[in-house]
Amino acid sequence: MIRIGLLTPLEGPAGIWGPSAEASAIMAIAEINATGGLLGREVDLVIANAGRTGADAAEAAAVAVDIDGIDAIVAMVPSYARKPVLRVVSGRVPYVYTPQFEGDEHDAGVLTVGETSDELLKPGIEWLGTAKGASRYYLVGNDYVWPRATFAKAKRMIRDAGGTVVGERILPFGFEDYDLLFADIRRAQADVVMPYLLGYEAIGFNRAFAETGLARHCLRFTSGIDETILYAIGPDATENFYATSAYFSTLRSRNNDAFLERYHDSFGETPPPINAFGQSCYEGIHCLASLVSAAGAFQQPALRKRVGRIAQSRTARGTEPIAAAGISRPIHFATVEGCEFRIMSPT
Repeated sequence: MIRIGLLTPLEGPAGIWGPSAEASAIMAIAEINATGGLLGREVDLVIANAGRTGADAAEAAAVAVDIDGIDAIVAMVPSYARKPVLRVVSGRVPYVYTPQFEGDEHDAGVLTVGETSDELLKPGIEWLGTAKGASRYYLVGNDYVWPRATFAKAKRMIRDAGGTVVGERILPFGFEDYDLLFADIRRAQADVVMPYLLGYEAIGFNRAFAETGLARHCLRFTSGIDETILYAIGPDATENFYATSAYFSTLRSRNNDAFLERYHDSFGETPPPINAFGQSCYEGIHCLASLVSAAGAFQQPALRKRVGRIAQSRTARGTEPIAAAGISRPIHFATVEGCEFRIMSPT
């Protein structure tokens, strides 16, 4: 039997995506086994709790490799955990990192399948400037690598588009006292606030942002929000909200329609809300399986040689019926209507 480990937080700020990550991975494994397994063997899924910190994630990965005997690891963890996990598993088992991330990952020991901040920021900043005349941006993020690196890229893009960053705040996890922050946003006369807050952290901020009246006058744009967070924020707090992603559950395509049908057939009418972060685990497992099938082995160098060169067996993203394994998918720009994303255009 082949054992694939799914490493994802089941607690902490990113724990909000745990149920959908598990469900998406379970479905991917079931689909692989229904077509004969992998390398002629049945595949078993081992779920490991990545916890709240990079050290927690590294420890869980070590247990999965050393004790559970996994053959590969698929990780949907925050960027602060990517390298700690890499230090534990590199050279031992293939490592697929699934969510969107800041980019600039060059280590051959990790295969990233998520979209980068460069890809996700560009369509939003361009559209807001052209369609809304937005030029004054205020950046708000949690204190770790993803927001900080994303903001470095956003500043360059905003400047190139003729705009200005009028404020930036990096918040510790657990921050809840927004009064001074919102006052500063008002003083700065920001056209757009870009919140890059992790999971549960985004809920309190966006509720308070709307309650204080800022949502009526100030746009919000981020790639760090999904359906699960929207449901928790509530429809009364999503005015003037825009987002980019390679996956929205409202995407109408042959790939996504088939995925959603199988998802609801598998988990009923009220499954964990499907979203880009959880669904990335489905993409990651099918990417890994396709690469392993083509290589005939689990060695990371052999898998990397085949990235972009062989077809991925299944995907919910994009509109092409046959997609290359391990490459980025089209980015979509959407506005929020209540608790749903209305896709406005792909890039």
